[in-house]
Amino acid sequence: MAASTSTLNVPSLNPKLSSSLSISSPAQFSISSLSLRAAHGRGSRRFVVLATGGLDAKPTVLVAEKLGAAGLDLLKEFANVDCSYNLSPEELNTKISLCDALIVRSGTKVSREVFESSGGRLKVVGRAGVGIDNVDLAAATEHGCLVVNAPTANTVAAAEHGIALLAAMARNVAQADASVKAGKWLRNKYVGVSLVGKTLAVMGFGKVGTELARRAKGLGMHVIAHDPYAPADRARAIGVELVTFDEAIATADFISLHMPLTPTTSKMLNDETFGKMKKGVRIVNVARGGVIDEEALVRALDSGIVAQAALDVFTKEPPSPESKLKPYVILAEKLGRLAVQLVTGGSGVKSVKVTYASARAPDDLDTRVLRAMITKGIIEPISSVFVNLVNADFTAKQRGVRITEERILLDGSPEAPLDSIQVQIANVESKFASAISDTGEIRVEGRVKDGVPHLTRVGSFEVDVSLEGSIILCRQVDQPGMIGKVGSILGQENVNVSFMSVGRIAPRKQAVMAIGVDDQPSKESLQRIGEIPAVEEIVFLKL
Repeated sequence: MAASTSTLNVPSLNPKLSSSLSISSPAQFSISSLSLRAAHGRGSRRFVVLATGGLDAKPTVLVAEKLGAAGLDLLKEFANVDCSYNLSPEELNTKISLCDALIVRSGTKVSREVFESSGGRLKVVGRAGVGIDNVDLAAATEHGCLVVNAPTANTVAAAEHGIALLAAMARNVAQADASVKAGKWLRNKYVGVSLVGKTLAVMGFGKVGTELARRAKGLGMHVIAHDPYAPADRARAIGVELVTFDEAIATADFISLHMPLTPTTSKMLNDETFGKMKKGVRIVNVARGGVIDEEALVRALDSGIVAQAALDVFTKEPPSPESKLKPYVILAEKLGRLAVQLVTGGSGVKSVKVTYASARAPDDLDTRVLRAMITKGIIEPISSVFVNLVNADFTAKQRGVRITEERILLDGSPEAPLDSIQVQIANVESKFASAISDTGEIRVEGRVKDGVPHLTRVGSFEVDVSLEGSIILCRQVDQPGMIGKVGSILGQENVNVSFMSVGRIAPRKQAVMAIGVDDQPSKESLQRIGEIPAVEEIVFLKL
């Protein structure tokens, strides 16, 4: 076959310049990858040209995370661009066999399975950002795939964001904003601390760490840094002292993290290293979530070793709902749902009081999320409104529901955020009279035990019921055989009992039986339980 000469036009990063490459080849050919340099005045640029068939064929580039319009427009000049966001690992593995190049940010994991699924077609993985720890480099090498990044693309942006978090944390900007929006005016509460004269330890003195150090110096901070690979002359040039890791964390008032996530840096801040820090240290992380042991950070915050932490990144993104706070959030919502279902004609709820018992100081206990979930639990069962953190206070005010909060400071260690939450609804009648407290309000109380929300009080009766599934409450005369009688009726209808608890005033006196069930019993079964001679009242509550 006779050879032919063709020209590939390569789009330049500089719109005023253009590049071309002449290739003598058969009319039909396949180029898997080709690198070239084109001199452009002050420097050179590297381009990667991909083709899958003849010269008229365009490579296919999969963009798995959002990019700016300008970048997409540039890609579309020479490639077929497939913008498919939020792909599951399975979807990515399926799609990758049709693509020559892949562009990701930090949210997409380019695993060995991705390279294996590509069948050898994938030739370039582009990371739109600095770190490449989300790409399996060993697998890329084995499959002959080039991995490139943009190491200076967001250097200044990341440094500025770190400074923003540093200042906002020190001056309690987020807390003060939330306080004002909640209608409070606590000018002295959120003064915070000054940055001037404080020691900032920059952990990782690369491009971002260097830029952040420059800006921190401008704020009057004394800046030290730790980085085993950073040249001492570069640090000295901007007035920064390089120190050992232990010296950095022991002397710092503020710590800012800027290292990559590697086996060496994974969970670098842990229980042991937190124990070496100054009490009251403040931490900023705009690097990688995995460099902090997040459970250890919670313990350090609870103990007061770490006063505050401003995190832009997490080990798992978005963060897992299985946090330390989750069971209390669930408890708050379910207590609200229980309380409103005990009201005769729930729409009459106007006055709600929430009491938090905790060993933490009031300034260390932000109850906005808990209040929002209690509001959600109270309002959603009796309306068509969807309540969340954003609209909870507004929705309560719009419906005329006044929610007040009280805090009881307990002695002891503040390791757990809360000891208990109590919800009271005043000026209403109850469909279950035993839920009325001595002072005349419907009262339910709960706490978290071993990570599971429990109902611990109904009215004046103490109970111990896991808040899972649904609950049957019945007031009875305390006597032998009651648990067996009730259980037998539920068993006949194939209703599974998950737990049962009895709270009583005294032996052979009144008692409240709380029964957890996985299924909703029929009205007939509830009626049969209510007809047991010793049972005085009964109510079914759906959680």
